[in-house]
Amino acid sequence: MTSVLIANGPNLGRLGSREPEKYGSTTYAELVSLASGWGDELGLDVEVRQTDDESELVGWMHGCVDSGTHVVLNPAAFTHYSYALRDACAMVTAAELELVEVHLTNPHAREAFRHTSVVSGVATGTIAGFGVDSYRLALSALAARLR
Repeated sequence: MTSVLIANGPNLGRLGSREPEKYGSTTYAELVSLASGWGDELGLDVEVRQTDDESELVGWMHGCVDSGTHVVLNPAAFTHYSYALRDACAMVTAAELELVEVHLTNPHAREAFRHTSVVSGVATGTIAGFGVDSYRLALSALAARLR
């Protein structure tokens, strides 16, 4: 079975309680359960992680390169300024692995500082604005590309 890491950046562990009017009422634990189920339906072995630590997220990308694991990444606030994460993501795609950037909200419909993603330029693709369903769409796109 194909391995996929769903990696979540800062504050995503607070899903369900953090600004539910923007991010929805689905909790992080519910997201983990949903993503595992979607992965099973698509024949993907999905692991979901969350960290508020930039260096840990970078290390996970390195681990994906070493293990041949595809990535669905919600970089959260790191989207806009983490060149270290961008460079680690570039290593993922350079290793001919898929990396789908996801966002719960549409960054382009929000504050101007959210309009730029340093990750998008090295990602396979980006899915944004569909709430938790962004993850399902990302996994579906990834599975389709791997067929």
